[in-house]
Amino acid sequence: MAIKKQQSTPSPETQAEAMKIARATQKPGQTKEQTKLIAQGIQHGIEQYKKQQKAKARERDKLRKKQAKDKVQLQAEPSHDAELSSATQPSGQPAPQWLPWALLVLSWVGFIAYLQLG
Repeated sequence: MAIKKQQSTPSPETQAEAMKIARATQKPGQTKEQTKLIAQGIQHGIEQYKKQQKAKARERDKLRKKQAKDKVQLQAEPSHDAELSSATQPSGQPAPQWLPWALLVLSWVGFIAYLQLG
């Protein structure tokens, strides 16, 4: 099964637009053949422009889809990480809730003792 190469036959709209542009820029004394050649060049330029725009649109679409996928993954991950970081220590064991309060009280007791003795 052979794969046929797509022929680049310009659409009728492109041909009409190219001919319209070629006639608008036609110089006095220019032959019809010259005008047709100019129109063919314009058609080629239009086709190249369309190809470039399609390629850019595909790239933008890929980038948009990737960003949406990354955004969904980031929304799922932080909530999972936040639960782990707030409820566990690096060793994986639960962090005691009284520890920060005990350290705060101990620091105030030490500060008061320093003032009393000093």
